[in-house]
Amino acid sequence: MKSPLTWEGFGQLAFVASAFAFLLLVGWRWDRMRREKQAGGRAEILAFGLTSAWALVVAGTGHSTLIGQFFETLRSLGWMTLTYVLFTRDGRHTTVAPIRPVIVALVFVELLQPVLLLLNLQYGQFSAAKAMIFQCAVMFRLLVATGSLVLVHNLYVGATAHQRTALRWTCGALAVIWGYDLNLYTIAYLSRSLPTELAAMRGIAQLIAAGLLAIGAMRGRSALRFSPSRAVAFQSLSLLVIGAYLIVMVGAAQSLAWLGGNASQLVQLGFIFVSSVAIVAVMPSGRVRGWLKVMLAKHFFQHRYDYRAEWLRFTRTIGRAGLHASSLHERVVQSVADITDSVSGLLLEPGEGGEMVLAARWQWPTVDVPAQALTLAQVAFFEKRGFIVDLDELRAGVDHQGESRAVPKWLIEEHNAWAIVPLLHFDRMVGLVVLGRPQLARKLDWEDFDLLRVVGMQLASYLAEQAGQSALLETSRFDEFNRRMAFVMHDIKNLASQLSLLSRNAERHAENPEFRADMLITLRNSADKLHALLTRLSRYGGAGADKVEDVDASEIIRGIAARYNALDALQVHVTHDAPCRVMANREALEQVLLHLVQNAIDASSEGMSVFLQTSVDGLYGCIEVIDTGSGMSADFIRMRLFKPFVSTKQGGFGIGAYEARETVRAMRGKLDVESREGLGSRFTVRLPLASAQSLMNSIDAGADPQGKKVA
Repeated sequence: MKSPLTWEGFGQLAFVASAFAFLLLVGWRWDRMRREKQAGGRAEILAFGLTSAWALVVAGTGHSTLIGQFFETLRSLGWMTLTYVLFTRDGRHTTVAPIRPVIVALVFVELLQPVLLLLNLQYGQFSAAKAMIFQCAVMFRLLVATGSLVLVHNLYVGATAHQRTALRWTCGALAVIWGYDLNLYTIAYLSRSLPTELAAMRGIAQLIAAGLLAIGAMRGRSALRFSPSRAVAFQSLSLLVIGAYLIVMVGAAQSLAWLGGNASQLVQLGFIFVSSVAIVAVMPSGRVRGWLKVMLAKHFFQHRYDYRAEWLRFTRTIGRAGLHASSLHERVVQSVADITDSVSGLLLEPGEGGEMVLAARWQWPTVDVPAQALTLAQVAFFEKRGFIVDLDELRAGVDHQGESRAVPKWLIEEHNAWAIVPLLHFDRMVGLVVLGRPQLARKLDWEDFDLLRVVGMQLASYLAEQAGQSALLETSRFDEFNRRMAFVMHDIKNLASQLSLLSRNAERHAENPEFRADMLITLRNSADKLHALLTRLSRYGGAGADKVEDVDASEIIRGIAARYNALDALQVHVTHDAPCRVMANREALEQVLLHLVQNAIDASSEGMSVFLQTSVDGLYGCIEVIDTGSGMSADFIRMRLFKPFVSTKQGGFGIGAYEARETVRAMRGKLDVESREGLGSRFTVRLPLASAQSLMNSIDAGADPQGKKVA
C-alpha cells in the first residue's frame, strides 16, 4: 500500500528540485541577455521558464490532471521554439528546407493536445471515450518526441566544429528531455496507462537536463559562457535557500502523512504553519540578507566586490542631480556607505582654523558631534598617514600606527561609529567620512581598505573641485560688487562736480538772494544724498570696529530685548545676564546682535520666543542668541550662511551674516553657530574680556605678561 505513495512523494520532491533548477537558469540567462544582448536569449528564457512552471504544476497536481497536461504542452512548445532559434544562429533554417515544415508539423500536433483536453472535459465521464482520448494524447506525445529528437540530431550533426562546442551540452539536455518522453509514452501507449514509477523519475530526467545546461554554461567559450553578476548570484542563493526550504517542508509533510493516524492532517497543518511563520520572520531580515552576501562573496567569488557594479553605483550616486537631489556632501557620505552596506554616516571638513567640523549627515540625526570634531593634531595624523581606521579594532585595543591618539573620544564612545575614511587630495586633507555600523558588522580586510582608499581620493577631488568653483563664484561676485561700487563712485563724482560748480558761482552771485535760496536747496539735497550714501557704505566697512572700549554686554542685550518688546508682544527674553564686560565697539556690537536677533525672529514661528544670555568662558565673554525655529543643516552653515551675496530672503543682499562675522573678527572675537534642523539655532559671539585685555595684548605682541620676549 505504501509503494505508490512512496513514488508519488519522491516525484514531488524531484519535480520541485527541477523547477528550482530551471528557475535559476532563467535568472542567469536573463542577466546575461541584459548585460551582453546575446542572440537567442529570449527563447532560452521562455523554454526554461515554461519548464519550471510545468514542473511546479506537476509537483502540486500530478501528470494526469488537465492543468498538468496543458502546461506540458506549453513546455514542449517552448523547447521547440528554442530548437528553431538554435538553427537560426548559423543560418541553417534558410538552407535546410525540411526544418521549418517539420517544426510547423510538430507544433500543429502539439496544439492538438488542448483539443483533446476539451474533449476529455466533455466526454470524460464515459470510460470508453476517456480511454480513446488517452491513447490519442499519448500517440501525439510520441510523435512530438520522435520528431524533436530528429531535429536535435540534425542540429548537432550539421553544425560546424565551432558551433558544436557551444551546442554540445544544449543538445545533450534536449536529448535527455525528449528521449525520456519517448520511452515514457511508449510504455504508456503499450500498457494503456501512465506508469507511476517512470512518471516520478521524470523529474530526475529534468534535473539531469538542467545540470547539462549548467555545465555547458560553465565550460562553453561562446554564448553559453557562465558568468553571473553578483546581484544575480545573491538572488540565486536566496532562491536556493527558499527552494531548499520548500523541499524540506514538502518532504517533512509527506513523511508525516506516511506515518498515518487520525492526527496526521493536523500535524501537517501545524508543521506548515510554524515553518511558514519562521521563514516569513527570518528571510526579510536585513541581517540575514547581509549574512548571505558575505557568505556568497567569501565562498563563491575570488574578490569581495564586483568593481564594475560598484563603480557604476558610485557614479550614479555622485552624479545625481535635480531639485530633490541631496547635496554633494550627503552624496559623498552615501557613496562611501554603499560600498560597505553602512546605514548611516557623517562628513567632517576642515574649519577656518584647520580643525575638523561637521559638514553633513546622512541618515544619522542622533549622533552628537562637537563643534570641533577633531583637533589640528588629530587632523595631522590622518593627513600624513591616510590611514583608514576600523573603530571596532581600536575599541578592542588594537593600535596599528598610533591612531588611538588621533581618534577623538566622542567617536570611540559612539557605538554606532564603525570606520573612519580620510579624503586626501594631493596629500591635503579635504574631509573625513565616518561610517555608521552596518546591519551585519564585519572585520574590514585589505580589499575594503584598497577600495575605500581609491574612492576616498576620487571623492576628495570632487570636493576640492566644488570648493574651487565656490571660490571662483565668490570672486566673481566680489567683482560684481566692485562694479556696483564704480556706480557709487560715479554718484560721488557727480555730487562733487555739483558742489564745485556751486562754489565757483557763489564767488560771482553770492549777493543775489535768489541764488542764495537755490544754493541752500542744492546744498541740502547734496548733503542728504551724501549722508544716505555714506550710511550704506558704512555697513560694509570695519573702521568702526577698530575703536574698541570697555562695554557691558549684559546691558546691551537688555536694551535690545526692551527695544523689541516695546514694538511687539514679549518675544525676546533675557534668560541670563551675568556681568560680562568685553572689549568691543558698542555700536558695531549692537548692530551685530540686532541682525542675529532679527534673523532668529524670522526663523521662528509666530509666538515663539528668542532668548539672550551672557556668560564668561576663560578669557572671553560670550553673548548667545538662541531660537527654537526651523534650524539649519550642516551643509547650509558650511556652504551658504557666511557666504556673501547668498541670501534666502526675497530681495536680500546676502551680506548680513558675512558682515556680522567680519565685524566680530575685527574686534578680535569669534562668531560660532550650532544648529539642528527642526530644533533651532544658537549663535555665540565671543569677545575678549575687558579684564583680560592686557594679557591678550601681550600674547599678540609675542611677550609674556611681564613684558619679556618669548623665545
